Amino acid sequence: MPTADYFTIIDTVDSTNNYAMAKVHAGLATHGMAWLANEQTAGKGQRGKGWDAESGKNITLSIVIQPEQLNASQQFYLIAAIALGCFEFFDSYAGGATKIKWPNDLYWRDRKAGGILIETIYHGRLWKWAVAGIGININQDKFEGNLKNPVSLKQITGINYDVATLARELHKKVMKKVDEIKNNSKENLLNNYNQQLYKLDEKIKLKKANMVFETRLKSVNSSGQLITSDTIERQFDHGDVEWVGE
Repeated sequence: MPTADYFTIIDTVDSTNNYAMAKVHAGLATHGMAWLANEQTAGKGQRGKGWDAESGKNITLSIVIQPEQLNASQQFYLIAAIALGCFEFFDSYAGGATKIKWPNDLYWRDRKAGGILIETIYHGRLWKWAVAGIGININQDKFEGNLKNPVSLKQITGINYDVATLARELHKKVMKKVDEIKNNSKENLLNNYNQQLYKLDEKIKLKKANMVFETRLKSVNSSGQLITSDTIERQFDHGDVEWVGE
């Protein structure tokens, strides 16, 4: 388990993932190192979107991981482990109702509490490094109007938290889950992820290209594909479809 020396707080940075990636490329990073930013000027979200977080009020954290026990085709196990670490952290404070929205968003009821962006480094076919960028809403109580459904821990509980203390706790939980990949059955990890899926066994609306359709969410497989069922069983890669109305 990484020690406190692995955890660094940065006042301002463009993106903690950019910062962590630079450390990896410079040979200055080791497994488990983490950087928390009080302020990100160009935070990253999924699909090239930005991640907006009010300065000093939220967790914007990047963790360097060396996935020695996984090959490139097993990348989703790492995604599942990190998502479960974030889920356990948030749920312990939110008092239930937390879920993982495929592939790796953190939801409380029908509102987004956080997101994960994982960037990878390969040497040839060998998967050498991953940088997990984690953004979780903690003390922010007002959000930009263009955000559909955000929620923070403070909005849920009415409590103002010490962000750095919570970020250290999150770091430990995520690394514990990552360590479990090599110590426990990968199937158990995937089962645990599926048990916490947002809208599991419920009807959802998805959009593929210009077509919107309704289908029932069944599970996520070991390749990270979303499995749904309607007239037939369907499989979707991340990026193939978008959620509608969520």
